[in-house]
This record gives sequence, structure tokens and C-alpha cells, in this order.
Amino acid sequence: MPTNKRSRYRGSRTCGGGTHKNRRGAGNRGGRGRAGINAHHFVKWYMEMGGPVFGKNGFFHNPAVTVAVMDVGIIDQILPSLIAQGIAKKEGDTVVLNAADLGIEKILGSGKVTKKLTISAEAFSQQAIAKIEKLGGKALVV
Repeated sequence: MPTNKRSRYRGSRTCGGGTHKNRRGAGNRGGRGRAGINAHHFVKWYMEMGGPVFGKNGFFHNPAVTVAVMDVGIIDQILPSLIAQGIAKKEGDTVVLNAADLGIEKILGSGKVTKKLTISAEAFSQQAIAKIEKLGGKALVV
């Protein structure tokens, strides 16, 4: 008895595909080309292309932009350890911090600020600026 399909179907006319009228045309394979990428082939295209790709060259090729963010309240909480590590410096009653030293690009405004801060970062939310400046600190955009 043959063990593989090639030799098993040798001599048979339809190779296990039923009548000779079956397995005809592009409908058998779900359409030609990129047919069905919004429907029956969606998962296949989604997995191969890494996301939804529509149109001739794709309308959604822009990857989601990721920005490293941290809340100003968390920064306020970890300040003692940042000062001990030498990442932040204490100048009088103000703590000076460069967010790039932590790998942070944007400071968000969630949390409570209890210390006077001078923070430099690429971007700040409006709420973060308001909380920092409320205690006399500075939010410096680099």
C-alpha cells in the first residue's frame, strides 16, 4: 500500500477530488489574487501583512506611533530613589530632572505632585504643566 499521496493517487483521474467537474476555476481557491481580504481571507492577510492592508498599496501602512510616557505623580513618588541614583539633582528646594535620562519622552498629568520640580522633556500634557507650575516648578520642553 502506498504511503504518500503522490503514489496513492497515481493513475486515478481526479486524485480524490470527487468528480472531474470539481476543483475547477478560481472559486475553488477562494478567488483570484487578493479576493476576499475584507471577508473570507481576512485572517490570512491580517497575519501575513501584520495588520489591515487595503487598497493598491495599502491605506493603513502607518504603524501606531509609540511614545514613552510617565505620569508626573509617579515621578513625584520615585524622586527619592532618582536622587539617590544621581539621575535627579536637588538644588535648594527644587528637584531638577531630565526625562530623557529615564527614557521618557512625554510627561502626563495623572497623580499628585508634592515637590517643586523642574523637568525637561520632549512633551508635556496640559494637566502635567498645570500641576508642576502650581507648586512653582518649571516644565521645560527640550
